[in-house]
Amino acid sequence: MNNSVLKNAVLIFIGIALFFLAMDFLGLASKNYLRALNAFIVLYGIRKTIRESYLKGKIDYFENFFSGFITGVLGVFLGIVGLIIFIYLKGGETYLNTLSNTFFFVGKVSILQYCGVLFFEGVASCVIGTLVLMQIYQDVNVSHKY
Repeated sequence: MNNSVLKNAVLIFIGIALFFLAMDFLGLASKNYLRALNAFIVLYGIRKTIRESYLKGKIDYFENFFSGFITGVLGVFLGIVGLIIFIYLKGGETYLNTLSNTFFFVGKVSILQYCGVLFFEGVASCVIGTLVLMQIYQDVNVSHKY
């Protein structure tokens, strides 16, 4: 794993953490449509890793795809760990019930189930996002201007 993968994964984690802390602070944590905006944070980190790989002269499609994907998954994983800690700090299962009532869950959900579903959703988003970004970079010569 190269340095830019870890650096950008931590950047994704920090971006997601700040975004959701701001949503919670502003009382918008229950708005599902705003939660979808975190995909742009993840895509930014993945794009940054792919772009840095191209700038270093790495043009292998699968190597860059894998680097971008690992960046996204690692960032999502760190975000889920942060979410688990945040849920326990806010009251555990009681706070989780306010979150899961606004999501796609029916009935009582445990913290592990909730975070597991979010993790797999995040992994799926990373696959799709990395594929889309790789199609953009597939035939493009990346210049140092961008």
